[in-house]
Amino acid sequence: MNDQNKLAKDTVHTDESDIRRQEIRAQQVSIKSWTQKILVVLLCLASFYGGWKSYESNMVSECRASGGQMVENQKTMLCQLS
Repeated sequence: MNDQNKLAKDTVHTDESDIRRQEIRAQQVSIKSWTQKILVVLLCLASFYGGWKSYESNMVSECRASGGQMVENQKTMLCQLS
């Protein structure tokens, strides 16, 4: 009977340690998931900002190509033809 009790205790202990390992793995996946989400958001913001600056640069180039110059007017930029 002693051997059966010891075996039962070892099985319970092993099950508990397996559950703990699974919980730790789940936390690691969760942390990894959050870091990936933050990275995706940062990349989206960087892409948006890069596209916005590219658009502004193209508008300035187009204005200059047509013989105008850019004039800042409060929050907007205007192309004033000479």
